[in-house]
Amino acid sequence: MTITIDPKLEARIREKAEAEGMTVSAYVERLVGADQAAEEELETLALEGLNSGSPIEVGPGYWEEKHRRLDERLKRTGTR
Repeated sequence: MTITIDPKLEARIREKAEAEGMTVSAYVERLVGADQAAEEELETLALEGLNSGSPIEVGPGYWEEKHRRLDERLKRTGTR
């Protein structure tokens, strides 16, 4: 497959590939593979979240309580 990309981007891709001892083709294949893996992981995490239990009502009060508890925890531990 042949693609046309901006010369500056092409130079950056070549530089990165060479720095890792790879061909441009292998480098791009690795990037696409990493992108696909990240997409699959995101989908898995989303499904885990959907199946993690009963839904809860989230509104302003929920976030206010979350912030209050976080502030208390930060005061106790002294860390951020």
